[in-house]
Amino acid sequence: MKKLEMYCVTDKIVEHLHKTNYNIGWVGKEKSPPNYVTCNSEDNIFFKEKYYSELTFHYWYWKNRLNLENNHWIGFCQKRRVWIKKNSIEKKIDDLNLKDHILDDLPDEFLDYDSILCNPINVNNVKKSKLFKRGFRSIIKNPSIIFNVNKQNLLLHFNMHHGHGNMEKALKLINEEDRIDFSDYLKNSTSFNPNIMFIAKPSIANKWFNVLFPWLFRCEKVFGFSKLSGYDTQRLYAFLAERYLSFWFKKHTNYLNWPWTLVDFDN
Repeated sequence: MKKLEMYCVTDKIVEHLHKTNYNIGWVGKEKSPPNYVTCNSEDNIFFKEKYYSELTFHYWYWKNRLNLENNHWIGFCQKRRVWIKKNSIEKKIDDLNLKDHILDDLPDEFLDYDSILCNPINVNNVKKSKLFKRGFRSIIKNPSIIFNVNKQNLLLHFNMHHGHGNMEKALKLINEEDRIDFSDYLKNSTSFNPNIMFIAKPSIANKWFNVLFPWLFRCEKVFGFSKLSGYDTQRLYAFLAERYLSFWFKKHTNYLNWPWTLVDFDN
């Protein structure tokens, strides 16, 4: 029997998930609450959590718990963003009814696919004030991006928010199989599947982690850690992974987009 094994990764207590069947992966610096799954033992990169965010738990799970013989599907979400049922997308969801709407079992629809990605978000149609403030170096190279929203692509968005030129440097280190295609994806796309969230069969998850983490470790030799700070770049490795995930699963798997919601409840 196939089932869904879901993990929500968090550095804060998530009471809204305590009454669900989600496993809660802990990446916080404080002592883990009872029954949360910690990732600071065995083969781990816990000391990089400041820069890798929820990927810290993903790495630990991959190295220590991923079972390729298991026929369960594996899913990941994060403390403020969770998967919901397909018919819940237009519903008002709060802390009292979340359990009724959260995705907690494997829909039959999934069985026709290899992987599930959360519904995409658009990054174009940027306010001109923000475009001039954060994207002036890109505007100098190509002034048409001011007026043509189709040219306000993922590469521009990354350059505006996570360090101009950082993605181009990282692209040089990605595996040859994906380098050109990923570059084209960033230049030709104005939306992506965010939040480092996916649901997949164990074999697919293993392939993903096997290309993701070696790439990020190569990137460490270029970006390091000491100069990464603030929202823009402190979690640079997580932001790089977020864009790559959206591309990689689309290229290498038969995928399905699925609804998710932002959880903003007071604990």
